[in-house]
Amino acid sequence: MLKTLLNDEAGFIISAELTLVLTIAVLAMVVGLAEVAVAVNTELNDVSNAIGALNQSYSYTGFCSTSGGKLKSVISGSSFTDALDDCDTNTSCDIVSGAGSNQREGY
Repeated sequence: MLKTLLNDEAGFIISAELTLVLTIAVLAMVVGLAEVAVAVNTELNDVSNAIGALNQSYSYTGFCSTSGGKLKSVISGSSFTDALDDCDTNTSCDIVSGAGSNQREGY
């Protein structure tokens, strides 16, 4: 029975080196994923700035048709002016930044 136990290779032993390497790998993954989250939030902030900068103002002129001095049809014109909303210029909203950083790259 002892000979069978010594020749058994079905399991493994977790060594101190393996524990140290796995701990460092997990810590590196946590830091990397945190930076990925900051990068994704920054890009989504840029997308929201682009959408907020869209000008939705429009106008169209009216139409008036007469025939023989008589009024046939009239369509009045209309217009809409897009006013600035709260987050259009992103001066009142939070800007995402990395850990320990108060300024975004490139700005």
